Amino acid sequence: MQISAFTAGLSSLHSGQQRTERAAGEIAGASLAHAEVAAVAPTSADLAVQLVELQQGKIEAEAGAKLIKTTDEVLGTLIDTRA
Repeated sequence: MQISAFTAGLSSLHSGQQRTERAAGEIAGASLAHAEVAAVAPTSADLAVQLVELQQGKIEAEAGAKLIKTTDEVLGTLIDTRA
């Protein structure tokens, strides 16, 4: 069970990082496109969606990191108990 919790934590951390990178790229890309080409500015709704994605990625990565930490602590306690 500890290994599957650790794997789930890693997966969540990785997924959160990817979501954050993707949202940050979208935000930066929209800003660059507007600056380089006099294109229509991204709407505030588009920006809001990407900011929400950015925050969701952050929370997802933090949750994964906490799960990894907790799994590590529980595993350490189990090893100490058996030793």
